[in-house]
Amino acid sequence: MRTLNIFRAGKLAVAVTALLALAGGFAGVSAATASQPPTAVTGETYVIGTDTTFAPFEYRENGELTGIDMDLIRDIAANQGFKVEIKSLGFDAALQALQSNQVDGVIAGMSITDERKLIFDFSDPYFDSGVQMAVAEDNAKITGYSDLAGETVVAKRGSEGETFANSIKDEYDFTVKALADSATMYDDVKAGNSVAVFDDYPVLAYGINQNNGLKSVTEKEQGSSYGFAVNKGQNPELLAAFNTGLAELKDSGEYQAILDEYLEQPAPAAASGFFGLLSDSLPALMKGLGLTLLATGLSILIALVLGVLFGFFKVSESRVLRGLASVYVSIFRGTPLLVQAFFFYFGLPQLTGQSIDVLTAGVLTLSLNAGAYMTEIVRGGIQSVDPGQTEAGRSLGLGYVTTMRRVVLPQAVKIMTPSFINQFVMTLKDTSLLAVIGFAELTYQGQQIYAANFRTGETLLIVAALYFIVINLLTMLSNKLDKRFNK
Repeated sequence: MRTLNIFRAGKLAVAVTALLALAGGFAGVSAATASQPPTAVTGETYVIGTDTTFAPFEYRENGELTGIDMDLIRDIAANQGFKVEIKSLGFDAALQALQSNQVDGVIAGMSITDERKLIFDFSDPYFDSGVQMAVAEDNAKITGYSDLAGETVVAKRGSEGETFANSIKDEYDFTVKALADSATMYDDVKAGNSVAVFDDYPVLAYGINQNNGLKSVTEKEQGSSYGFAVNKGQNPELLAAFNTGLAELKDSGEYQAILDEYLEQPAPAAASGFFGLLSDSLPALMKGLGLTLLATGLSILIALVLGVLFGFFKVSESRVLRGLASVYVSIFRGTPLLVQAFFFYFGLPQLTGQSIDVLTAGVLTLSLNAGAYMTEIVRGGIQSVDPGQTEAGRSLGLGYVTTMRRVVLPQAVKIMTPSFINQFVMTLKDTSLLAVIGFAELTYQGQQIYAANFRTGETLLIVAALYFIVINLLTMLSNKLDKRFNK
């Protein structure tokens, strides 16, 4: 019903505009009044990338992604007749996802700068930002920029705060360190690794109101404006729909209502003990643990197949097969797992033109990496069996394959099993690295929780305890199976 009323109002506005134009009054009619939802986006679904930890613009509350940016993009989508699928990736990862066409647009408190305009097309500004400096609550020495000489400050990587801090660092003789998210920056200051943080003023104010342990010590510095971004020359209809919807939200008062809800008087954090935090966090953490086990299970199965296959290649009499296995092992053992994850999720789509979902990219990364290590485990296990065993089998008239299957492998499996169990545990822990590409596993869920409540130490303690329990249970199970089948 709401969409129908907007459409009728749009038709009426067009008619009025035409009459006024004939009367010479066209210039006095605003574009927002004369607009109607563009038909190019009606019924379409767009994938939108965003940050993970930038309250009050985007953060999780009771497991649901909320904030100014989220309310804006959802209300604009409803106003203009299209749908959105939100991917919470992190700021850097969201921009890479946009450039690799994994998402159609990004809304993440993103400042409109001349450098970014070379790569992205921006919407009309939807928020005018600014930067403030804050220090730990108990810090009485730092009261302004002049007290920063010889010190280290922290800012969010790629943010307005980092840009401003770098612009004055030579004047006041301090060093700027960049980190990935606000919660980590605040912890860095509270831990004494940095004396101050530069952050966008609404984000800083929200954090202080949520008892993040900091206090602001400077007035707001004028910053740039935030905008919604798409790849340059792509999705112009989405950008136009965003601008039209934003104008209509401003005209109706909905835009100001959204800002007031999050900025005027943000609700202070409710006091709760450790067990209250555990109770509130457990549903999201268990969801993350489920995805961790899923990715680990799939990766181990694929890695086992790859390890056995390339392990046999390694001990093959064929020089070509040995060379092929050596190249595979060298590539995936010789490059960092994080680089591999970024390549499969961001780089491969740019090369092939085909997008890859985050679970597929994660499983590809883990399985190919673990497969390289399992290849060496298989090779080592086979070569650890006394060569006389192979010779005995061949002397009895057994073929190479039969000798390997009946004589060598049963002995090699007993040697390899402890290493396989160790690799299984390593792969489970390696899933935590997939948080950087937005895979919502256990570590990612923990980051979402402490980004909203700023109780980093307690949250990470719970996450670590869950890893510890699961890994030890799986290790005990593996050891029992080892004893049963390898007596």
